[in-house]
Amino acid sequence: MQNFNIERLLSSRLKRRQVLIGTGALTGFAIANQWSNKVQALPRFSNYPFSLGVASGEPLPDNVVLWTRLAPDPLNGGGMPPYNVPVQWQVATDEKMRQVVHSGTQMATPEFGHSVHVEVQGLKPARWYWYQFRVGNEVSPIGRTRTAPNPRDRVERFRFAFASCQNWEQGYFAAYKNMAQEDLDLVVHLGDYIYEGAPRANALRPHEGNGEPVTLEEYRNRHAQYKSDPSLQQTHAAFPWIVTWDDHEVDNNWADEIPQDPEKQSRQAFLARRAAAFQVYYEHMPLRDFSKPRGIDMQLYRRLNFGNLVEFNVLDTRQYRSDQPCNDTIEPRCKEAFDPNATMTGTEQEQWLFRNLERSGARWNVLAQQVVFTQHDWTAGPETAFNIDAWDGYVAARSRILNFLAQRQPANPVVITGDTHSSWVSDLKANYNNPNSATVGTEFVGTSITSGFGASDRIEKALPESPWVKYFNGRQRGYVVCDLNHQRWRSDYRLLAPSPETGPTVSNPNAPIISTVSFELPNQGKVERVQ
Repeated sequence: MQNFNIERLLSSRLKRRQVLIGTGALTGFAIANQWSNKVQALPRFSNYPFSLGVASGEPLPDNVVLWTRLAPDPLNGGGMPPYNVPVQWQVATDEKMRQVVHSGTQMATPEFGHSVHVEVQGLKPARWYWYQFRVGNEVSPIGRTRTAPNPRDRVERFRFAFASCQNWEQGYFAAYKNMAQEDLDLVVHLGDYIYEGAPRANALRPHEGNGEPVTLEEYRNRHAQYKSDPSLQQTHAAFPWIVTWDDHEVDNNWADEIPQDPEKQSRQAFLARRAAAFQVYYEHMPLRDFSKPRGIDMQLYRRLNFGNLVEFNVLDTRQYRSDQPCNDTIEPRCKEAFDPNATMTGTEQEQWLFRNLERSGARWNVLAQQVVFTQHDWTAGPETAFNIDAWDGYVAARSRILNFLAQRQPANPVVITGDTHSSWVSDLKANYNNPNSATVGTEFVGTSITSGFGASDRIEKALPESPWVKYFNGRQRGYVVCDLNHQRWRSDYRLLAPSPETGPTVSNPNAPIISTVSFELPNQGKVERVQ
């Protein structure tokens, strides 16, 4: 298995394959003319073709991915004809798109839902750019993106937000409306970008369709519905994103080739569904060509560096995991949770992670992943109950990572997590059966954008039995902003403010955000609450 450091992977590929077309691709200087006047024969669009907005992601020092999808009828398969459509694009150094430095044309093909993924090279490190698409006489919104610093450059400060779990039916994306106004270099999404549930008539804003998505077109319609949210579009257009999935992009609590309900989905039917879900996920995310799915396989774990300050190891804890033990329920721990052969990541990804951590020269080493890593018992008293869809169901796999952190001591390991619809801050202990064992890292768990959580009272009663947990909040939605320098890491839990006038905050598309609590992690130190 090769080391998926995307900068190294692309350095050879991009020398062989020129993805840019136009004067700016060759010179790097400002292009005098703007859009090409040579317009090829195009379909007549029934509505605005850029209805799903624009996005960027996967930033490198000289390279970034630009994304859009042509969808004049987004909830009915996209509304595009069954042939290729040329889409022009431009990158500029100013927000009014007057100083264009790169431009080109990319084909939007029906095979990939008329999505566009442009891997722009020849950019300068650590700087902002603006970009825009055009098809025929229609132009897209203008997006903004930022390249990464050079790997060995000293970076004095880096700010990013992470988020997860945005159930369309359960609320408006007010958190994204606030996030778009933050001062950030990057957004990291940790999974559950869509939810696959069938529409509920009494939902705040029901899902489209008549049932759960299974086919390409059904997943395209569901992703398009989510992408239609103006606050989500605004945040995509404001910052580059790094994304990874969890379960709801495919099927609730799926594990490798096993669905949640094998009695209702045959293996063959689920694998066909998985392949469709993988392709549509790629179609709607600013991902590189190496992440383009091949049948039921998709390369999603990868490493990204931002100077000498922070390295992100983006994990995939769904595609390679063993089936959940104990019938996949929150219940007293069973022997299967300790199976030494059970895996959350698969052997190759686990070894890839260890190599990255051992070789890293970054001040902060981030594991960007989906499900809660820290051990926690959900029930107070002598009885126990664990969420075995999380790492508590894969004790041996977690122990291998904790042992590595304890023995090899990479600089400042930090786990960032989504999935659980609640906020947590915890020490990573070398041995959770001994609370006095060494602290080998920190986990910051972010709450959901909208998805609800119904176990706050139960967990709050049980918290005294988990002294490594520094903070828990299951009652508010939002995201986490992380502010890093060489001396300390600060995490601000930016949560939607309760409002007696509007009721539940996710019911208000304009709900304000507040920093509810803040934690700081000193270099080579332990995390402490500061606000």
